[in-house]
Amino acid sequence: MSIKRLIILGSSAQVPTRERNHSGYFMHWNREGLLFDPGEGTQRQMCRFNVRASTITKIFITHFHGDHCLGLPGVIQRLALDNITHSVDIFFPASGMEFYDNLIRASSYHQGVKMNPHPVEDGGEIFVDPSMRIQAEALDHTIDAFGYKITESDSLTVIPEKLKRAGIFGADIGSLKSDGSIEIKGKKVSLEEVSIPKKGQSMAFIMDTRYCRNALNLAHEVDLLICESTYTSEHSELAKTYGHLTSAQAARIARLSNAGRLVLTHYSQRYLDTRGMLSEAKEEFSNCVVVADGDNIDLPVVKRVLE
Repeated sequence: MSIKRLIILGSSAQVPTRERNHSGYFMHWNREGLLFDPGEGTQRQMCRFNVRASTITKIFITHFHGDHCLGLPGVIQRLALDNITHSVDIFFPASGMEFYDNLIRASSYHQGVKMNPHPVEDGGEIFVDPSMRIQAEALDHTIDAFGYKITESDSLTVIPEKLKRAGIFGADIGSLKSDGSIEIKGKKVSLEEVSIPKKGQSMAFIMDTRYCRNALNLAHEVDLLICESTYTSEHSELAKTYGHLTSAQAARIARLSNAGRLVLTHYSQRYLDTRGMLSEAKEEFSNCVVVADGDNIDLPVVKRVLE
């Protein structure tokens, strides 16, 4: 079954608050579990919001400021404690290899997890398998930082009426999907004959950056854009100085890139109330939401058929 659901583990920026943990975002992506920017306290937040460590298959670090990576040692050690048998891909800026090494060796533990490090040096496609493609692009922060885009592979959707006309029912449907064709009453029926092509869904994860072209590139026509919103426009100079976005700029990225839905997060501690951010963003892009720790966001269900 296809499940694509974002769980907010932490929505704070540099300093956590009573209500907001440091960064942490988990995406159920079909059979994959994608963990983004595990800040301090991520393992605890996973317990609070029912994210099993064993479901993590890929970890993404946008940059090596502590609020986006200090939770990595605890997560890795939990994976080892749970004796997971699958390997875990970890993506991070290549310039931070020293930090990565220090984090995964931060204390003594049984290193039983097979980790596949993917240091990212340049923008472009960084991972491909039959189910997905992963793109990274350099962002404009105060240190090296990358944003990520996940795109599901295109697929076929079977049409019930066509299956019925072809005489394909029950277990034969599964056989058709797995084998690509089936013989019914002496006639071979291919999967393409009873299906239509379906475009895969996509999401982008953009943290800690000034407004830049690569943010637009990552967000181009994604179904879900998860984007930092550290400041409101009244503090735009602070945003520029410290390498961040305002809520209006995040919304502008969503609008100009034709994104489906915008998730605003990563708020400065100065904002106890995020309603002003939402109001400002909605002036640029209506389909947006501000989130709190523990919120669940499903990818929009979009009927996207390939032409």
